[in-house]
Formats: sequence, C-alpha cells, structure tokens
Amino acid sequence: MSVARRPTLSDVAQQVGVSAKTVSRVLNGEGPVAAETRERVMEAVQRLGFRPNLMARHMRLGKSDTAIGLIVPDMSNPFFATVASGIESVTHGRGLTLLVGSSAQDAERERSLVGTFLARRVSALLVAPTVKADHGYLKADRSAGLPVVFLDRPGTGLAADSVLSSNRRGGHEGTAHLIMHGHRRIGFVGDAPTAVYTRRMRLRGYRDALAEAGLPYDKALVLGGHDVRSAAGATERLLKLADPPTALFAANNFASMGALACLARTGRKDVALVGFDDIPLAELLEPALTVVAQDPAAMGATAATIALARLDGDRTRARSTEIPTRLIPRGSGELRPR
Repeated sequence: MSVARRPTLSDVAQQVGVSAKTVSRVLNGEGPVAAETRERVMEAVQRLGFRPNLMARHMRLGKSDTAIGLIVPDMSNPFFATVASGIESVTHGRGLTLLVGSSAQDAERERSLVGTFLARRVSALLVAPTVKADHGYLKADRSAGLPVVFLDRPGTGLAADSVLSSNRRGGHEGTAHLIMHGHRRIGFVGDAPTAVYTRRMRLRGYRDALAEAGLPYDKALVLGGHDVRSAAGATERLLKLADPPTALFAANNFASMGALACLARTGRKDVALVGFDDIPLAELLEPALTVVAQDPAAMGATAATIALARLDGDRTRARSTEIPTRLIPRGSGELRPR
C-alpha cells in the first residue's frame, strides 16, 4: 500500500505555474512578488495543505536539531510536567528536542499549535486533547507518516495511538475503598465540563463501585469544579446538603486540593477523602491523603516509545495503551463515618 507524502514547495510551484523560488519569496516575505501571484500561491498552499519546512531553513543556518511536539491543556498542572519528563527520558537518547505548548483548554489554540509544530517539521506529535477538538484535520499528515499519539485522553476523528490511565478501574478502586471503610454517602467532586473523558471514566468507576455494593447513585452527590477554587466551592455545597456525604472521592489533583482547602477552612476532620492522582506533600497532611496514584512519567515514556517505534517503521494498527493506577492508603481514606 502506497503511503501519501506531505506536499512540497515544488508541488505548490507546479500548481501555480511559477518557480519554487517565487513560492519561497511569498512564504518568507522576501523580495518583490506581484499581488495576483501572491494570492494564487497562498490559495495553492491552503488547497494542498502545504506546511512550510522551517526545519529545512534551520538546517541551512547550520542547525540540524529535530524535535518532538507536545501539546498539553494546562502548563501549570504538575501532572503534565511529569508527563513531559517521561517523554524526555526516552527521546533524549535519540537526540530529539521536546517542544511544549499549552492549548489552555481551547480547541482552536490547540489546532494553531499543531500547525506551528508541523511547520517546524516535528518528527512526531504528542497531544493531550482539549474537550471539543476534532482531529480529523490531521488525517493527511498521519497518512504521510507523521506519528500522532494522544495522551491522557483519546483524540476525536483520527485513528491514532493513545496512552491513558486506567481511569475507570481507578475510580472504582478509590470508591470501593471508601465503601469498605463503612461509607454509604460518598460525594464525587470531578472535572468541569462533564464532557471531559477522564471525568466520565472515573465517574463510571465510581458508579460501578456503588452498584457493586448495592448503593444507589445520587446525582445530588456529584458536582464539578475545573480548578482548586471551584472544587472547594463544590465540596462546601456537598457538605451543606440536608443529608451530606461522610466521604468524598476527588476525581483529579485540582479537585483533591480544592476538597482539602474546604475541609481545612471549615475545620472538618470527620470527612474521609480519596483523591485521584497524587499531589505534592500529600504524605505531610494530617491525616495524610489517600490517593489513586497515576504514573504520568510512565505515560509519557510509553507515548514517546510508541512514537519512536512508528518513526522506525511500525505500521501496525493504532492502539490504546492503559497505564495502571494504584491505591495508596495513607489515612484520609481510612476514616470511618461517625
């Protein structure tokens, strides 16, 4: 089966009927070019999906670095910093530079970053997708041999590799742990919006554990918060219910920090808490935080290994790889209801 190739400068020149040098002048803004010719060149660039090869320009200047592109939704989240570290542990030995950009949870910004990285001719693209992104626009690049690996969440509209945590299993394990310690009213503080893949899977695990124990699912016990402050507010609202939860399952690190902030502010030491994903200094809290720990370093290393295997000629079907989570009991999840 023949593999499509990426369009070149010569392809654009042939489409327009001008020299490659003229196309180069248009794209680089160098030298005089008639306005009509410039317009025709840009139309051909868009029609063919041509991306300027900034890497070739760097090589002409004596730079020969090649790179891996990583796009994350939130640069401030320590989870993604550890993912990046895991990627570098694999790519460094291949002489690849890691380029990192943040989409800030915005699908258009993510797409713009993809375009920037591809213009630099990155060797592979690793993406932790935003909620509303449709990655169908990458089909031509993917068919042309560009390795694309989705991290933390699967992509949409594109058959590509993905590396995920065992979110549903972890949600089940954390909730079952609270049930095992006598809790029957367990609040869920998750992400917002509810369309986030990780929230959906962890909520399914939460519901699985409730059903397994014969406990009803109560929507009033499930609230969202997209950052520490909103998660703290969600926790406070849960604790003010007429029939409040005796335990909380916080479905990500920001939710855990928000729940902890609320419990500390209100002086509540009687509410059990299990957090999904570890947080810094969790062992120093009183009580220390029980968590369902992810392995973001392994996630990054696995994604990089898959991308390099694709670069080396692996043409097997796209696959999804799950990185196991593990429950770490430390005290907060072992409090029994009063």
